[in-house]
Amino acid sequence: MQKVFNLMALTSFVVSVTIAAGGFWLYKSRDVMIENAKEQIVKEISEALPGIVNELIPDIPEMPSTTGGAIPSTTGGALPFK
Repeated sequence: MQKVFNLMALTSFVVSVTIAAGGFWLYKSRDVMIENAKEQIVKEISEALPGIVNELIPDIPEMPSTTGGAIPSTTGGALPFK
């Protein structure tokens, strides 16, 4: 029975040390992970942004080949005096 308890204690110790070591590693490398995540986010946004902007900009109409006169010859009813 003592051997079973010793095995359980050893297993518990190994699990505790593993969790503590993993937490320490995570704490030490958090800055690197944050920077990698930022770089990845910026890269994804940089790739997606031109497509989003192009969808939001309306199409530019083409210039007409001919236009009417700049000043109409008759004004119609726009001016009350002739």
